[in-house]
Amino acid sequence: MTTRLTFLGAAGTVTGSRNLLETRDRKWLIDCGLFQGRKDLRLKNWEPFPIDPAELDAVLLTHAHIDHSGWLPKLCATGYEGPVYASPATVELCGVLLPDTAHLQEEEARWANKRGYSRHKPALPLFSTPDAERCLRQFQPVQFGDHLALTEDVRAEFRDTGHILGAGFLDLKAQRINGSRKLVFSGDIGRPVDPLLRAPSQAYNVDYLVLESTYGNRLHDDTNPVDDLVRVINESHQRGGVLVIPAFAVGRTQTLLFILRELEQKGVIPPLRVFVDSPMALEALQIHNRRIADFNLQARKLHLAGVDLFKTGKLKLCPKREDSMAVNGVESGAIILSASGMAAGGRILHHLMERLPDERNTILFIGYQAEGTRGRQIQDGKESIRMFGTDVPVRAKVESISGFSGHADYLELMAWLLGFNRAPRRVFLTHGEPEAAHSLKQKIEQQFGWDVTVPAQGDSYILDF
Repeated sequence: MTTRLTFLGAAGTVTGSRNLLETRDRKWLIDCGLFQGRKDLRLKNWEPFPIDPAELDAVLLTHAHIDHSGWLPKLCATGYEGPVYASPATVELCGVLLPDTAHLQEEEARWANKRGYSRHKPALPLFSTPDAERCLRQFQPVQFGDHLALTEDVRAEFRDTGHILGAGFLDLKAQRINGSRKLVFSGDIGRPVDPLLRAPSQAYNVDYLVLESTYGNRLHDDTNPVDDLVRVINESHQRGGVLVIPAFAVGRTQTLLFILRELEQKGVIPPLRVFVDSPMALEALQIHNRRIADFNLQARKLHLAGVDLFKTGKLKLCPKREDSMAVNGVESGAIILSASGMAAGGRILHHLMERLPDERNTILFIGYQAEGTRGRQIQDGKESIRMFGTDVPVRAKVESISGFSGHADYLELMAWLLGFNRAPRRVFLTHGEPEAAHSLKQKIEQQFGWDVTVPAQGDSYILDF
């Protein structure tokens, strides 16, 4: 069966994952992400889908992060009415993430209209909260390891990757007269050791592989990230300021709470007030508490021993806007966890506006900061950051710890590939900035001798699948 694979996103960048798979009579979309970061990338979110969305037979999501799921409300609002297949945890998390993303779009449009900094009169959201809620009715959960029949000859299967709760690679297998063919979309591959999640499952008998390359040219720090976190917290406390951590609402926030509880219990950090200021993170926290069976063995054992996995001694949850605003009155002895993780939007922007100008405060990045995001600009040492039409000076101390990333680094990706029982016919590297993707391409070619391609946006390839 001749199949066409077209890369509609995450090609030459780390956001906007969208892969179109077309056979003679079927069309499937693997991931449907939002472009984030630079303005030229964000503008792609407004471009029409290259085919009529009504022609799609199914959408399959590797996980819930917005760069993989966030364009779904737009796709559905413009004509897609078919099923959206994903793991049960991904379905639950998208039930939080997509309406929240719509709300942020609406808030940004309202703010732009109020301040008058949009060229569009009036500024409109990319999609609305009703669009997101309607889209969620099309979701259908598929358990890890279950076989989903897409046609008589093609089955799909999700397998755990440990990146965030519910994340999995997509394994597509086509039965042929002369055997079978297998096409795997990695989604995002997690770390081999994680405080909460299982290690990534191994893929086998792969003919074609679409592999992420986010950390394709980087290694996580050799030092223990928990030791680095202890240092940053204690130094921040000694300076008398507040520690602000832009943390992804799904995954990193919950992992940080788990670690902070353990550090307090061991007595290596003081019992500081910990503010979780993200409605989305709070809803995701409830989902994590409901899905402890999806955690690794050690975390499950702690739960069975009666440990409240995510509760620090002075935990303060901020579900309402007035709760968030009240945090501005806190001058010291506190940690603020707020989304988004790349400071692309959400309540974190208000905390950054409040805390960046004061040298007593600390801003700590614990996840990947995509090119063009405010997080990357702060991380790269920019002297001021523009937010809500205002230039905010950066005087706070800026720290970064890469070891808490949910992405495997290049050695961990290579180790995962080493587990393949044979060479794929072809590997496509996506979801990475050009330098990272080409660096990983070179490493794979040198180590394994495999055929590796780094596709550009819109590139199509014919597969024997």
